[in-house]
Amino acid sequence: MKAALLALMLLLPTLGHAATAEEIFAVYARGDYEQAAKLGEASHTAQGLAIAARAVLADEVLRDTPCMACLLRAEKLSRAAIAADPHDAYGQIWLAVSLGYQSRILGTIRARIKDTPNQSKTALNLAFLADPTNPYAISALGGWHIEVVRAGGAFLARHVYGATEADGIAMFDLAVRTAPDNVAVHYQIGLSLAGFDPEKYRARMIAEFHAAQSGPAATAYEKKIQTRAGELLGLLNAGAHDAFESRVRKYQGFLD
Repeated sequence: MKAALLALMLLLPTLGHAATAEEIFAVYARGDYEQAAKLGEASHTAQGLAIAARAVLADEVLRDTPCMACLLRAEKLSRAAIAADPHDAYGQIWLAVSLGYQSRILGTIRARIKDTPNQSKTALNLAFLADPTNPYAISALGGWHIEVVRAGGAFLARHVYGATEADGIAMFDLAVRTAPDNVAVHYQIGLSLAGFDPEKYRARMIAEFHAAQSGPAATAYEKKIQTRAGELLGLLNAGAHDAFESRVRKYQGFLD
């Protein structure tokens, strides 16, 4: 029955009927990211395009090496979703995420020239306004604060972008309260802190990775990142500091 349903969904664009957001998400959840992207783009709807962007990002994040072309594609799909509906939070969220990963490939100076920190902040603020209980918007805002402080230092981050470590942690706390069982949220919080100050936030990182590893995985992507969370926990517990740092940078999307 499931195979027949999937075959029907794959035929929908051919038959002249755009797939619904629920159908596109089902393809994404199974881990067929390219097909989800194609269906989402063909839908010409804000929800469908946002799922398409999410699918492209999932595929990029799970690659062994960063893919700028993939991130640019996700950005384009996100902006198309926003154009279709500026008040749909997910288009804004995935735009900010795609820009954030691009910044790690570009480096701090080139990212500032492109003004990606401000673009990301604007998108996340709009997402939060549109959906104040969206755990992805909340955790991504926390990650934005932490990443800007990490890249530019506390003084410049606060005075140039209004980013602070305290605000980042507060948003992480809110995200966990909002979605205590969300595997992706726990994982991203742990990964963000691991790239920021792993000594200071060791206990919090362990708690977040453990929650990610043991939580209910709703998608193929979450199952993959549960494996990563377990791997990072193992390195932490083994005291393998260099291996842990190297793996964190890889999973955060840095080139080296």
